[in-house]
Amino acid sequence: MNDAVTTDLLAIGAHPDDVELTCGGTLLKAARQGHRTAIIDLTGGEAGTHGSQRLRAAEAARAAELLGVAERRNAGLPDAGLHNTDETRRVIVELLRHFQPRVVILPFPIGRHPDHRVASELCRDASYLAGLRNYPADGTPHRPEKILYTLAYREDPVKPTFVVDISEEFEAKLEAIRCYASQFDGKMAAGEIFPAGDDIYENVRIHCARAGSLIRTAYGEPYLSHETVRIDDVVRMGVRSM
Repeated sequence: MNDAVTTDLLAIGAHPDDVELTCGGTLLKAARQGHRTAIIDLTGGEAGTHGSQRLRAAEAARAAELLGVAERRNAGLPDAGLHNTDETRRVIVELLRHFQPRVVILPFPIGRHPDHRVASELCRDASYLAGLRNYPADGTPHRPEKILYTLAYREDPVKPTFVVDISEEFEAKLEAIRCYASQFDGKMAAGEIFPAGDDIYENVRIHCARAGSLIRTAYGEPYLSHETVRIDDVVRMGVRSM
């Protein structure tokens, strides 16, 4: 895989629809700002209760168009069977070397679905290995500058490092999520989203509204960064304290 491209923001999800749910608004916002964005789905979602791998691939393609991503690829790893091994790391390393991302968004390291947990560890490890010159994988060595973890729909007591304002992008994010009719139409819960008396789309709205309230905006998407965030101007930090 030597057809490398420079990507500003790359989001990786275990299944088609994971990225739309957790960071779709951020991807769209970045694309509107002129950044090159991309998505990797690690599996085809073939083990899911609803739909089929072929149908979910078509849904993913339509959603990617709505989010303005430059490229979306599927790693072809087994759904409900993700493992962090030499073989799977090599697959992700080659994809990372293809996309050459500056920033990578990963699932939070804790989750109900084992694929979500493994995806986080697997892709963080691969992000480091992708920069090793002598690592046995195709492509030009490259290591992302930043790893971010999405906190959307978390029940864990983790305070976001920051929240991205997606007020202008929210309705388009929701439209992209609606592309996955096989997964969400008529459903009350999905993945890490627990039922709350409303359909899944209203649940998404509620969660994004809550995240937005943390930064005093209508809608937001929350993230965790293990590294301390740098501020160059303390006079223009945003979000009033009082």
